[in-house]
Amino acid sequence: MSLPSNLPIDGQRLWDSLAAMAKIGATAKGGSCRLALSDEDKAGRDLFVSWCEAAGCTVTVDRIGNIFARRKGRDDSLPPVVMGSHLDTQPTGGRFDGVFGVLAALEVVRSLNDRGVETLHPVEVAVWTNEEGSRFSPPMMGSGVVTGVFTLDEILDKVAQDGARLGDELVRTGYAGEAPVDHPMHAYLEAHIEQGPVLEVEGKEIGVVTGAQGQRWYEVTVTGVEAHAGPTPMRLRRDALVAASAMVQAVQRVGLETAGDPCATVGILDVHPHSRNVIPGRVFFTVDLRHPDADTLADMDRRFRAAIAEIAGQQGVGAEIADFWHFPPTPFAKPLVDRVREAAGGFDFSHRDIVSGAGHDAVYVAGKVPTAMIFIPCEDGISHNEVENIAPADGARGAAVLFETLVATAGKP
Repeated sequence: MSLPSNLPIDGQRLWDSLAAMAKIGATAKGGSCRLALSDEDKAGRDLFVSWCEAAGCTVTVDRIGNIFARRKGRDDSLPPVVMGSHLDTQPTGGRFDGVFGVLAALEVVRSLNDRGVETLHPVEVAVWTNEEGSRFSPPMMGSGVVTGVFTLDEILDKVAQDGARLGDELVRTGYAGEAPVDHPMHAYLEAHIEQGPVLEVEGKEIGVVTGAQGQRWYEVTVTGVEAHAGPTPMRLRRDALVAASAMVQAVQRVGLETAGDPCATVGILDVHPHSRNVIPGRVFFTVDLRHPDADTLADMDRRFRAAIAEIAGQQGVGAEIADFWHFPPTPFAKPLVDRVREAAGGFDFSHRDIVSGAGHDAVYVAGKVPTAMIFIPCEDGISHNEVENIAPADGARGAAVLFETLVATAGKP
């Protein structure tokens, strides 16, 4: 379907902004690498701030490094309607994950200016710190601190795999702000690429996100006995890797044997001592379980733990499961979700309700204020990959829906 002529935003300006941001941390395969609070992330933040100031916004930074670019409202004492996402990426990330939500929000502000639209509430564009959780873990740190999921001090003390302390990196990059982290908000809106194939496969132009599925992350350490690979008979071995491999298969079965769109993933596996002629004595691996239903996710947790314990007993090894991070299935605010649906219908965009399979800052913010998300298709459903791509028209549609939802939420005087 071609774009209607009455879109309230400038799709070409949005696309040009996305292209300009993608040059910062550009990778050889066409993606982006702007790890949280790296030099590249600083450069992306600096460019964003310059654009916001050029659009007449007042920019503040809080103590965890979240950026808020504010456009005044008729009653500036009212809490703002906030739009946003993140600018940090995976090491081999794409050009649109997170970035689209930030720059679509900026395009809404620019278009409000173009049209001389005044809102009752002030409007803000947010860049949340370390959404990806790649350099510093866990993810969604900035929004988590603002919403009380994490304390400021515990996150400032997080150390990256490269040895850098998050608080020190905020100072180094110039984003150790002074604003308090208890940021007032009237409502929150986030536009994002789907990061999955559903919209594209079904030919839908907009995803009306009704909520996000719950997630549980674990770290598992399997302990056997290191021994020489030659003299040690097979029957006498306590091989941590053999046991871990069975556990990885058990995680897969938990996912396959669960109804209703479950996800079960082992993403990291480290073997010690990592020598070709030594029987592995210790294996570390991560587990990611997801489901949109809280009871089902709890049952997945139970079956996962039981399987690990059973395999450890059979193989004569130890197994420790550490709960690393979790959040429950999160519904979004029905009135805001309805506004997204109405905005998509008003433009005659094909749309469907959808549950987010990924975590987003919106999930944490939804625990504090009314929240909604807007999805657009991404090519082949691919994300967290350098080949991640969207059609310019889809970006324009998503920004247009965001504009209408924002105006309806922020109110006209």
